[in-house]
Amino acid sequence: MRRTRAVLVRGAETCYAGPTFTGAIRKEIFMSNTENNGGSDGLNGAPALNALVQYTKDLSFENPNAPRSLGPQEKQPNISLQVNVGAQQIAQSDYEVSLTIDAKAGEKEDLLFKLDLDYRGIFRLINIPEDQVQPIILIECPRLLFPFVRQIVADATRDGGFPPLFIDPIDFVALYQQRVAQGEANIARAN
Repeated sequence: MRRTRAVLVRGAETCYAGPTFTGAIRKEIFMSNTENNGGSDGLNGAPALNALVQYTKDLSFENPNAPRSLGPQEKQPNISLQVNVGAQQIAQSDYEVSLTIDAKAGEKEDLLFKLDLDYRGIFRLINIPEDQVQPIILIECPRLLFPFVRQIVADATRDGGFPPLFIDPIDFVALYQQRVAQGEANIARAN
């Protein structure tokens, strides 16, 4: 039987468990991490961002002109990529953040493929100042989701018979700033 190692990280403290925990040791570790007796977060007021779960909400890959589109092409296809970030509060400190990707290679009758991905994560924000919640949700959370989205897109295009489409890193700060500027412009127009 193979035994595994575990690493427990909570705030600034790190516990490393060797080859195996015994029941008594496991109980002591959990008791030492709950010394505030069921208090708010066990982090003594330190800000924290926790990724609770990540999942693919929707994935669609279309190869409408196969098998013709899988052969050699006379010219490089025009690849268009659209990225959107969305978020909604689902509990007092929990937010569902979505990162959607729409990618196309080619156009109209020469469309090679079309990919739509809606990838989401549930994040818990603890002890975050109110003025920093929106930037964290719309910048840091998508930044944490992005490597997984990039891999899913690359795998889907490769599995569809094309070279993998590796998305370049995305500047989520710039996307957030655009969103804020658009919101301010909309408010100015309304007044």
